[in-house]
Amino acid sequence: MRVESWTEWDPLRHVIVGRADLGQVPAPEPAVNAKVPEHSDMRGRWGRRPQDSIDRANALLDDFAALLRRRGIVVDRPEPIDFDAGIQTPDFQARTQFGCMAPRDVLLTVGPEIVEATMSFRCRWFEYLAYRPLLTRYFEADPAFRHTAAPKPRLTDRSFRPGYLDDAIGVQTRLDWTARKVFVTTEEEILFDAADVIRLGRDLIVQHGFTTNRKGIAWLRRHFPDHRVHAAHFPGDPYPAHIDCTLVPLCPGLILSNPTRPLPEHLRSLFRTNDWQVVEAAPPAHAEPPPLCYSSVWLSMNVLMLDARTVCVEKTEVHQAEQLDRLGFEVVPVALRDAYPFGGGLHCCTADVYRAGDRTDYLPRP
Repeated sequence: MRVESWTEWDPLRHVIVGRADLGQVPAPEPAVNAKVPEHSDMRGRWGRRPQDSIDRANALLDDFAALLRRRGIVVDRPEPIDFDAGIQTPDFQARTQFGCMAPRDVLLTVGPEIVEATMSFRCRWFEYLAYRPLLTRYFEADPAFRHTAAPKPRLTDRSFRPGYLDDAIGVQTRLDWTARKVFVTTEEEILFDAADVIRLGRDLIVQHGFTTNRKGIAWLRRHFPDHRVHAAHFPGDPYPAHIDCTLVPLCPGLILSNPTRPLPEHLRSLFRTNDWQVVEAAPPAHAEPPPLCYSSVWLSMNVLMLDARTVCVEKTEVHQAEQLDRLGFEVVPVALRDAYPFGGGLHCCTADVYRAGDRTDYLPRP
């Protein structure tokens, strides 16, 4: 076997697909309070999700894994740990954990290396353990594979901004704060989630927001000195976490952008200078997320490229599917909406192990 992936669109040959087993509504903590909207049905409740919702989500994830296998893609699955168990470190306690539906949040594959992200939610501190058996197997099978764990944060109260603990901040205040880069995470320590990074050959674009701070971006820049690491901030999102509902590369020269979260001018200039087309994503098909889901309706954009011409799109996201069809892609519909509450969409629930491609320079002109 081989571990290697440089882009979001090279032909996918080996992937991890998450599981919904023991999925939790996380108990209140600073990062959770900031991410869950004030009107959400998640407010005031925590613990194991209803078993029927777990079973439905797992059925959809199993079907997705089977679809990928039928296309000749090797699929691995994590080994869930006891997410019901509360956790305690010398610095904090968490009454629940989270789950392992979203390996993209935890694992960042860049070339022949998989980095375990720091994670900024206390409830997700031990989530990497669900993937360790796989990473151990990869290490034993591929002599070129590099397994890296980023510096584990302490996540004391100093890592979070107290203002976000208010249960009734209001969307406008949130927009004002995020526009000024006043996020729930501080610069106390290195923090980043893997899903805040998109890969374009020699370039990495990293979102600065709730789940990745400046120190996290600085760590990635130092850790990948042969890459150009671009920090990005997208005004217009009151809950900025994870870039894959905001900026989605589809193939060389074409990238999908969220119309409600303006593309920073330095990135727009970078794409324009290198003859890339930036296309605004079609509107979501749903006005609200599913029950007990804190992801935004823009999971409609959360697609998975199987190669530069083939894309998996959630089955009910008909507007996004129609747009990608018009752009010339083969669209593969995948039912996953009932799994959204467990951690996200098609990109979120996967993590690359191997894509057949090289570290090409797709953005050579500064």
